Amino acid sequence: MFGGKKEENKQIKKPIDIEKADIKAFLGQGSHFEGKLNFDELVRLDGNFTGEICSSDTLIVGETASIEGQISVGALILSGRFVGGIKATTQVELRAPAQVEGTIETPCLKIDEKVMFNGEIKMSAEPQQQPSKKIENDQKKDEKTLSQ
Repeated sequence: MFGGKKEENKQIKKPIDIEKADIKAFLGQGSHFEGKLNFDELVRLDGNFTGEICSSDTLIVGETASIEGQISVGALILSGRFVGGIKATTQVELRAPAQVEGTIETPCLKIDEKVMFNGEIKMSAEPQQQPSKKIENDQKKDEKTLSQ
């Protein structure tokens, strides 16, 4: 009776209070990093980054950050400067004074006033589970039976 709601709620993340967030890694203002960054928990960037960022969790990009490259994360909160491509499976939040140039693909997008965005937005649906081969084969058998 109540089981369906719990499964839906697992996919939706609550908004993050940046001041109270439990940040596991931090690239501070004045830092420069080039390469590939993979992480499993909340990360905040306030420095300069060039490259690729991959995670199923949340990335926070502070006002002083400047990023060029590709971001593929669960959720993104961006207040700094970004050039490249963004793909987020749950949400993207652009907070002033963010400056973004590139593409954003996400099922949920929030853009504050005074954010500068120049690019393309692709609103994607939540990922759907692909039917298994057994189900597809069973459907084909049923279709053959009905046609005979």
